Amino acid sequence: MVRLVAAALFFANALQAASAGGTADTKALKNLVHQDCGSCHGLTLKGGLGPDLRPKNLEHYDVEALADVILNGIPGTAMPPWHPLISVESANWIAQYLLKPETR
Repeated sequence: MVRLVAAALFFANALQAASAGGTADTKALKNLVHQDCGSCHGLTLKGGLGPDLRPKNLEHYDVEALADVILNGIPGTAMPPWHPLISVESANWIAQYLLKPETR
C-alpha cells in the first residue's frame, strides 16, 4: 500500500510539474496510462478489473466525454476521479492518446 501511495505521489508531482509549464509531459502521461490505468485496465489496456481501453472500444466517446470520465471517474464503479492528481490539459491529452488507432 505504501508503494502504491508513493507511486501515485510521484506521478502526481510529475504531472503537475508538466502541467505548470503549459505543456504536457508526454512520456510521463504515457507511463501513467500504461502503468497506473493499466493496473486496472490491463498493462496492454485490453481490460482487467476495468474495461478494455483500446481505441476500437472507446470510439463511442469523443475527447471531451472521455476526459470527463478520466477527471471525474464513474460513480458506483472502481473508476476513481483523477482530477485531484491531473490537470484538464493532461486528461485531454490522455483522452486523445487513448482514441488514437496506434495506441496499444
